[in-house]
Amino acid sequence: MVSIETVRKLALAFPETDEHPHFERKAFRVKKKIFATLLEKDKTVNLKLTLEDQSVFSAFDKEVIYPVAGGWGRMGYTTVNLKKIKLAMFKDALTVAYCTAAPKKLAEKYLPH
Repeated sequence: MVSIETVRKLALAFPETDEHPHFERKAFRVKKKIFATLLEKDKTVNLKLTLEDQSVFSAFDKEVIYPVAGGWGRMGYTTVNLKKIKLAMFKDALTVAYCTAAPKKLAEKYLPH
């Protein structure tokens, strides 16, 4: 399980990231691009991933990490169940989402070489 406080701490630790309201969610953005949204009442986070990354993470367990229903999911948006995901996997998925949205110069620090 990953707490709401941990989500905020991890997301805001990335360079040039801020938090803003986004409908009923909190959005984490880098350079005005959303890479994660947090829905506290459901204890879920939606991440912006590439379709390839979404496929890799979703292969683990469809109750833990899975495509958002409908068209958003077909664009790479992926839901994470904070009550069921392990911290290490969440960190990995959040990092990939950040790197997907961030400018290359910011993302390269977190990309494998």
